[in-house]
Amino acid sequence: MDRVQIYIDGGNFYNLALKRINCHEVDFDFEKFAAFLVGDRKLVYPGKRFYIGTVRGKGDNHETTKAMSNQTKLFRSMERFGWTIKTSKLRTRIETIKIDDRFKDYQQLLAKGVTEITYQKSREKGIDVKLATDLLVGAMDDRYDVAVVVSSDSDLTPAMDIVRSKFNKKIEYVSFSSPQLPELNIYEELRPTAVMIYKSDIQRIIPVSDLDKFKLPQG
Repeated sequence: MDRVQIYIDGGNFYNLALKRINCHEVDFDFEKFAAFLVGDRKLVYPGKRFYIGTVRGKGDNHETTKAMSNQTKLFRSMERFGWTIKTSKLRTRIETIKIDDRFKDYQQLLAKGVTEITYQKSREKGIDVKLATDLLVGAMDDRYDVAVVVSSDSDLTPAMDIVRSKFNKKIEYVSFSSPQLPELNIYEELRPTAVMIYKSDIQRIIPVSDLDKFKLPQG
């Protein structure tokens, strides 16, 4: 029976999948999801790892305060079920993008004089490094036979190469698929990352609609 450990890039998982089912992390049953990923294999301690950027307070901003509260609730719940949580600070920066044919109705926007959009973007710093390091340490210490990686971050591929070639461990790449969802203002199809498929031993592609069954009951 294969020994399994799970590595979830929380920010990547939320932005690629949970947004598409209109679900926040705190409303998702990660324990049930982990059992689904493991299947009939053996989960070995510390077998469930979650990597996420921490929300920082911004004065009296209500949305930030709520996000911090939800994240604290999420961490407590996951730790109660034996998850190892690795965090990093979210770095915020201002980005500007030009309006072109990547946007729906871009011609109407240009006709109205809207030529660019400036927005604030938060990025996790160092999450990929922490996940990659744990993958390598786990392989070196022979803690697993299969590492289940829930992330489409191609920065992980060098570590995946070493895990496979030097330590003869398997990488299972978990990715998601979805059509455009205009009702959620999502106009790009979601597909697996080609290089992650190429650099892994096992590929599991999950339609995002299948994640609905892992939503926690409300109320």
